[in-house]
Amino acid sequence: WLTSDNMHHQWLLLAACFWVIFMFMVASKFITLTFKDPDGYGAKQEPLILTAVTKVEEVHVPEEKHWPEEFQPTGKAFSGNLIRHPLVHMERLELLRNVCRDTALRDLSHTTVSKFVLDRIFVCDKHKILFCQTPKVGNTQWKKVLIVLNGAFSSIEEIPENIVHDHEKNGLPRLSSFSDSEIKKRLNLYFKFFIVRDPFERLISAFKDKFVHNPRFEPWYRHEIAPGIIRKYRKNRTETKGLQFEDFVRYLGDPNHRWLDVQFGDHIIHWVTYVELCAPCEITYSVIGHHETLEDDAPYILKAAGIDHLVSYPTIPPGITVYNRTKVERYFSGISKRDIRRLYARFEGDFKLFGYREPDFLLN
Repeated sequence: WLTSDNMHHQWLLLAACFWVIFMFMVASKFITLTFKDPDGYGAKQEPLILTAVTKVEEVHVPEEKHWPEEFQPTGKAFSGNLIRHPLVHMERLELLRNVCRDTALRDLSHTTVSKFVLDRIFVCDKHKILFCQTPKVGNTQWKKVLIVLNGAFSSIEEIPENIVHDHEKNGLPRLSSFSDSEIKKRLNLYFKFFIVRDPFERLISAFKDKFVHNPRFEPWYRHEIAPGIIRKYRKNRTETKGLQFEDFVRYLGDPNHRWLDVQFGDHIIHWVTYVELCAPCEITYSVIGHHETLEDDAPYILKAAGIDHLVSYPTIPPGITVYNRTKVERYFSGISKRDIRRLYARFEGDFKLFGYREPDFLLN
């Protein structure tokens, strides 16, 4: 009887142990579910959360438009975020169309699509692209892109520098070389683009390149054009130094500048207005790139033209597209307000059409 009673107690004890273990397991499971490591859960779910956020950002259109600030020559390029690019480029074209409709600016924004304009536009028939050349904004690199696309060379690195601007050897036809019907067809059907830059900074770049550094293979700028400007516009005729920026500004701002332009011929392309070069109110361009944001605009243009898988825009040296406000103010510091205002009056169409604000030193 005693042995039976001991066994009964052992079984009860064993059952109690099992019950305790079972309850412990249930409690442990409950604790695990309730207080599970949030970092572990977040890490497991994070890819789904990030994907959802990315999709929302891709289609989100900010309520507040930023293009007036983005387009200002602040020297700040767009970030690498390409999500905003379609919106930015649509707004640039919208701004262009609105200014083109402004009757008060008609004389500054409109021009005829003359042979001079057609000579500026290079053609890539293979990929249905037209590129209007606006000097001092990285055009040499864009010409290299088109040369490769046209098949004259297999890569940009293979193109000799002396070939880029030799239009008999580089395989880049100008739009002016086609018949009227062929010109009209290409203007209607092809992808068309050009690049702009703060107008005053572009003029400084042209002055430095052609009259200060003056490459040896372009002697006419220093020996023919500079003396012509000096004879007409230098106030102190006893000075014997070369062309000064003040002389250059006085020439450009003269309402009667055209009589000299005719003598200088096509060499004036380095400082005439974007309106005169590309007729942006007469030709419906697909994209207008800005030199200040070229790091982002170049890949966008290649993608929009459908050629990003075929060629890349050459690497842009750091800082080369940054707008240098200090440099611009320094160059204009010795120029009279009258001459600056006359210069701005000539280039006002370029400032307004492409969203560049009037220089601060004109407002003071």
